[in-house]
Formats: sequence, structure tokens, C-alpha cells
Amino acid sequence: MPQYLKYGMNFAYGGTGVFNTSSSNPNMTIQIDFFNQLIQENVFTPSDLTNSVALVSVAGNDYNFYLATNGSAQGFPSFIASVVNQTTTNLIRLQKLGVKKIVVGGLQPLGCLPLITAPSSFQRCNSTFNELVVLHNNLLNQSVTKLNQQSKDHTTFVILDLYDSFMSVLNDPSINNIKDQFNPCCVGVSSKYSCGSVENNVKKYTVCENPESAFFWDMFHPTQQGWNAVYNKLHKGDLHQLQY
Repeated sequence: MPQYLKYGMNFAYGGTGVFNTSSSNPNMTIQIDFFNQLIQENVFTPSDLTNSVALVSVAGNDYNFYLATNGSAQGFPSFIASVVNQTTTNLIRLQKLGVKKIVVGGLQPLGCLPLITAPSSFQRCNSTFNELVVLHNNLLNQSVTKLNQQSKDHTTFVILDLYDSFMSVLNDPSINNIKDQFNPCCVGVSSKYSCGSVENNVKKYTVCENPESAFFWDMFHPTQQGWNAVYNKLHKGDLHQLQY
């Protein structure tokens, strides 16, 4: 494997999903097309694929787009099923391309994101959102269990349980030296702005004094300390399945 590939290659694009979203970047199907193209060009050898791990990340952008385009509450469960079905199709495709170990992340508790907890002054998670996340994760678990049962070439599909890992940290933040589990560290100076906003070369956002004590960096993403705490939870559980 060429030197620049020894740490892997990233095909993901920010803001994208399993289906098309508000982002103009390519969805996951097209991202896998890019991967397949490199295989056809012999950038990756069969040996590379056999000894590699593919990480499939579905972070909830499809659901954000569903809500932003006036998707109904009644139609949400069926849309969740379609997202999981397409994710499963993508996993099968990666398997057929020759990857022998495929990891897919379960959804984190989207109802705990600052964007969602803001109406409660960042005091508590939204149980309705999290119930929908649990539905997604249950369907994904059922699908991956079936794939592993059907696999004939020792491909292992592994789910990273981000939901439980996130909730473990959020429910007991002090263990990880996190003092503020819901408030975002980086925010816009008003509702007109967001973290990172700049207008006329003037910063229109503020950053908390101690980012290492916050779980969330902005309205969507954990801080480095937050991810480290989540990783520590995963390390004690799902990650050991990735060892060859």
C-alpha cells in the first residue's frame, strides 16, 4: 500500500447523508462509487481490502433534512426504515467490494444535541427525538444481525453503540471531568450567527473559557474532550470486536 494510504482514506463529506440532503456534496452511494473507482484503478489491492476496516457513518443529516423539508411526524417511522434499508444496501455493497470488516455507527442521542435542548435552556434531552433515534438503532441492529447470520465469507459487521456511550457520559459527566454536558462551548453572539461566523472581519461568536470541561463544542458536535469520553466508553465495549 502506498505510504500516503497507510492510515486510510476518507470518502465522507460534511452535511451529507444516506440520501440527498441540503448539502450539494455527494451522498453515501456516490461516496462508495468513488471508493469503487479507486479499487478499479488498483489503488487498493484485494489484500488491502481484506486487512482493512470500513467505517460507515450515518450521523442524522437525513433526519435533519426530513424535518427541514416539512416531513410529517406520522411519516417519520417509515422514513427511518428507508434510511436503515439504504444503509444496509450500502453495507452489502462494501462487503461485495471485498472489505472483510465493516463498522457502522448507531445514531447518537440527537435529542440531546444543543440545537434540540436550547428550548429547555440546555437542561434536558428531548425524549421524543431520542425515541425516534432508538427506533433507528433497533432497526439497524436487526439488519446487521441478519447480515452477520447470512455472511458466508467471514465478513464481520459491527455496530458502534454511540447512543449508550453518549448517554453514559451525559448522565455522569463528572467521571470524565466534564462540568457542562449540555451547553455548547462555541456559539454565535445572536441567533443570526453561529460558531465560526465572521462578518466584516469581526468574529460573531464566543468560545467558553474551558472547552475541555464542555461536552459539546457547538450546536451539533462534541468537543475533543467529549469525543474522548465517548471513545473510552466504546473502548470498553464495541471496539474490541475490531481486532484481527
